[in-house]
Amino acid sequence: MNETVVTCRVNGEDRTCLADPCDTLLEILRDRLGLTGTKEGCSNGNCGSCTVLVDGAAVCACLVLAGELDGVEVTTIEGLATREDGVPRRHPVQQALVEIGGTQCGFCTPGIVMSAVALLEQNPSPSDAEIRHAIAGNICRCTGYEKIVRAIAHAADMVETSR
Repeated sequence: MNETVVTCRVNGEDRTCLADPCDTLLEILRDRLGLTGTKEGCSNGNCGSCTVLVDGAAVCACLVLAGELDGVEVTTIEGLATREDGVPRRHPVQQALVEIGGTQCGFCTPGIVMSAVALLEQNPSPSDAEIRHAIAGNICRCTGYEKIVRAIAHAADMVETSR
């Protein structure tokens, strides 16, 4: 195997590991770094369950190769929660999905959350159509998306109120 050293920033921490240049970011996150919140669904970029942020943009981790990672900033679902006085706090998108009941089995949820976070970073007051467009690459087999869209809109309101 022709392994190379990959160095990137993951969830605010510099991380280095050995990887084959053909390994995907998904494989590196799950198998080498132990960050299993990012899910493997289709392995070809169609389902969105492996969505993470790379330099702030929502991408399918199964489509990003190790050779593309040097020096980038990666945020996974594990990197969203914050601590306040030692108490973990969910990201507003995570909190809104809980409050609105926008999840069922939860397999797609990390990818949907990451797509929604990227949307709200770019557009803090999206319309329902813009929300639907942002999560169009995330397949959920359990819901009809209505509660997911309502939850993301609620998260936008939560973020706007906290400013």
